[in-house]
Amino acid sequence: MSPAARQWRPAYIGIGSNLYGPVEQVETAFGLLEKLPKSRLVARSLLYRSAPFGGVEQPDFVNAVAALETQLDARSLLEQLQHIEQSRGRERGGQRWGPRVIDLDLLVYDDVVIDEPDLTVPHPGIAERNFVLLPLREIAPELEIPGLGRVDSIAVNEEEPRISRIE
Repeated sequence: MSPAARQWRPAYIGIGSNLYGPVEQVETAFGLLEKLPKSRLVARSLLYRSAPFGGVEQPDFVNAVAALETQLDARSLLEQLQHIEQSRGRERGGQRWGPRVIDLDLLVYDDVVIDEPDLTVPHPGIAERNFVLLPLREIAPELEIPGLGRVDSIAVNEEEPRISRIE
């Protein structure tokens, strides 16, 4: 195994759900992220309730962000995230921005930039989504996102879509 393959790299995962007990779905996702191979959960945000993004009529979402350290490469980590989604009942190919049992997005993977048809890192919607920025700012305000800058310097519109912290 090469030294680069053993290196621990930071990764940030966006978590969202609005079906079948969204709070429980997000909490379960945190537990499953803790069990990922060659990875460890190092931080988790509080939960946020947010209005749906994208104009599709549906229930509010529960969102959070997890910080991992991982020895998996970005592609392997994405595959693990998709496996968790599938195991929780997520069906791909549905309505874009539609309801989700669970949604796990690879937001940032170290300082790596990837632009492939099925993997884009950093996630292209970070700067426009308060349901990503607010929980990410909570756990990693000084995180430098390639092409965007520090998380705490990215403007957040807390009014659109509506969002509130779940106490």
